[in-house]
Amino acid sequence: MVTFSHADQGTAEEAWARSGLAAVPELPLDAAELAGMRFVVVAAHPDDETLGAGGLMASLVALGAEVEVLLCTAGEGSHPDSPTTTPGQLAAVRLAEFSAALAALGLADRWTFLGLPDRGLGGHAEAIATAVRDAAQRLAGAPDRLVLVAPYRADGHGDHDALGAAAAEVARRDGHALLEYPIWFWHWATPRDRDWRQWVRFHLDDPARTAKKRAMEEHATQVQPLSPLPGDETLLSGTFLEHFSRGYEVFAWTPAPTSSGRAHSSSDAELVFDGVHDGTEDPWNYGTSWYERRKRALTLAALPAESYERGLEVGCSIGTLTAELATRCRTLLAVDASGTAVRRASQRLEGTPGVQVEQRVLPGSWPGGVFDLVVVSEVGYYLAPEELAQLWDRVEATLEPGGTLLLCHWRHPITGWELDGDTVHTLARERLGWRTAGLYQERDFVLEVLVAPGGGAAG
Repeated sequence: MVTFSHADQGTAEEAWARSGLAAVPELPLDAAELAGMRFVVVAAHPDDETLGAGGLMASLVALGAEVEVLLCTAGEGSHPDSPTTTPGQLAAVRLAEFSAALAALGLADRWTFLGLPDRGLGGHAEAIATAVRDAAQRLAGAPDRLVLVAPYRADGHGDHDALGAAAAEVARRDGHALLEYPIWFWHWATPRDRDWRQWVRFHLDDPARTAKKRAMEEHATQVQPLSPLPGDETLLSGTFLEHFSRGYEVFAWTPAPTSSGRAHSSSDAELVFDGVHDGTEDPWNYGTSWYERRKRALTLAALPAESYERGLEVGCSIGTLTAELATRCRTLLAVDASGTAVRRASQRLEGTPGVQVEQRVLPGSWPGGVFDLVVVSEVGYYLAPEELAQLWDRVEATLEPGGTLLLCHWRHPITGWELDGDTVHTLARERLGWRTAGLYQERDFVLEVLVAPGGGAAG
């Protein structure tokens, strides 16, 4: 349990700036995707919404996205020792401030007050869940096109943690995406806390930053003293507010699960991708797309060893990456579930020394022998979670000590499939517990190198 006070010195924004926070990957949703989604933003107290997600909300309004805000409490407990203002008076003022702040963000009359007690949200999870579901119903549409925006579940403030946990449970049960915004985390945590390295960044343009600044100024009871008397001091110091004047906002991001209602399996992938490869010679424009060519170059550059004795490529498709991996491997086995893809890859790679192409549905038909390189690129999310866990078990059993596991996956939602790229990588890290030797993330894809324990680097 985190214990802190707003009066603590806290972690300076300069420390976060030096930590590389600005280099976390962007939220993997472009403007068109955001405009087509619906957002329910929940806040424990007036000002939480502006601090954590004010720039996001202003940006969504500018894009034309549907946004609704739920305010749980009036924040009447922010100054418990005030000699001048009763909790009831403070509640009325803070609700007026909240209304003005939402108007500054372009969301006048797009909010609902739930009237729950300040410092007491832990006992109201059911009421919160009902309110969130009611808001989602008002916005209508497919569950996986709705995003819940809520406080970070480990923010350290009791109300924030309780509200974040309640929203996360609704998102999990109802199939929504989830964005969690940290507030007090920036104050008590330090850059040595590693959770934030897996978060995402949302860039704020000048109009969004201006709207957020104006909205924050409306929360006068929090950024100015209530009076000169003890107990009426400013709650949010200038040092604390520096965390929220960045040119971006940071969120923990959980994409929506599949909308299909069930997990697909490797046998589904075999059928789907036979059809995909039957339709065109190069279904993903591997040969002509700059995105694909650049990603292959980064993939090859990320391999820590100059050469490998025996490599395995899981999901080779038509063999475009295989041809380049072959230059780094003495022998290379490339496999794919699609028979059509395997035939195309075999034609492409005919005569390439040391390369063998086989049709295999993994993880069930895992090849024999050991490897010092395994590449899993753009394939992990086409497996059911239990199959993916089996895949990592197979990799662990056959990768030599010190061997390289290279993962590369698209970071956007994969329509009709349960997993996404970020989740695939997270599950690999959790299942294997191996050292990450390299990690590269951008808005569209994540590239990661894990090293098997018990030896030096392969090569």
